[in-house]
Amino acid sequence: MTTTPAHAASEVSGIEIELEEVQKRYPGQKAAAVNSLSLTIPAGEMVIFVGPSGCGKTTSLKMINRLIKPTSGTIRLGGEDISGRKSDELRRHIGYVIQGGSLFPHMTVATNIAIVPKLLGWDKARITERVDELLDLVGLEPDRYRDRYPRELSGGQQQRVGVARGLAADPPVILMDEPFGAVDPITRQRLQDELLGIQRELHKTIVMVTHDIDEAIKLGDRVLILQEGGRIAQYDTPEKILAAPANDFVDDFVGSGSALKQLSLSRVSEVELRKPSTATVGEASREAISRAEAAGDNSLVILDSRRRPVAWRFLREVARNDTILAGDREKLVTLDERATLNDALDVMLASSYGGAIVNDSRDQYLGVADFESVTGHMRTVEKAVAQEVAAEEAAADTGQVGS
Repeated sequence: MTTTPAHAASEVSGIEIELEEVQKRYPGQKAAAVNSLSLTIPAGEMVIFVGPSGCGKTTSLKMINRLIKPTSGTIRLGGEDISGRKSDELRRHIGYVIQGGSLFPHMTVATNIAIVPKLLGWDKARITERVDELLDLVGLEPDRYRDRYPRELSGGQQQRVGVARGLAADPPVILMDEPFGAVDPITRQRLQDELLGIQRELHKTIVMVTHDIDEAIKLGDRVLILQEGGRIAQYDTPEKILAAPANDFVDDFVGSGSALKQLSLSRVSEVELRKPSTATVGEASREAISRAEAAGDNSLVILDSRRRPVAWRFLREVARNDTILAGDREKLVTLDERATLNDALDVMLASSYGGAIVNDSRDQYLGVADFESVTGHMRTVEKAVAQEVAAEEAAADTGQVGS
């Protein structure tokens, strides 16, 4: 299950965000859009703002980088009151990622990513190195993508470039406004997994807005559920929100079957992975096929020189060529080890191989999750949750009898 990370201080590159009695009231409106919002976002954590339409979640996010100016209250980044900083200077040190990536269509991928570093006066060599580093981090081959234009990219690729641009100047804080809302479900799952991997490596302070409680539960170290008027309904870890909703609003918003939603907190990393035969691009097909047949496998997971999966092929397909051919890594659907078991089942249902390839945070191959291991673990978790609920109900009944 997801837990609040206990990063060592030296690992955390994010800073603490404090909101104290923050209010936003628009002229002519009787009720405040955000009313006396107070919370602390710990350094290096990912906090998700979620709630119904009109609850003030996007307004709250945009007040952090002063795209919207608060009517009253105080916002501090790393202990510093942001009201004393110029808006443009503040925003150059806060990453900002929105739906669709919002790339400039007349600029190449590299130029889009380089915008803020150029504004900060970085030299050309440093910018070029940073662009390639970030493209690699978000899973896009630098040589292949740096000179492309947004119109030459898929929706998922555009969003990856948007994330890279948000990280370009290495800001301590990243704000994300429904970044994955405009892509198909499979691409969305992959982008979520990639964000988890990036955060595991960089430990930024990330604040993200979503309307999807399942996305909030999957991604958040903490989740802020807002009611109308930007009032806090509950601010806690996903586990505690599911186990103990603060009020009827939270209970209704989380939805029925919250015990089943606990399954979405289980990660692929908790499941024992199968280790089917692998082959490396360029090696002799005959040798790879012999290894697979000796192991009783009818397929091979194909890896590149960096041990990143690029294809999954049946042996009859491999036998058509003398050497192992490369594949299009972006078209191969894989899972990050921090993906949920629900994600794993979705990927496996669409697979011809009865499993899902699992990678680490750098996209390196770890193994394969199959139906038997995933469903077995889910049954174990479901049983544990049911026992916990039964114990709580028994304790409540005992208390009522005693009273």
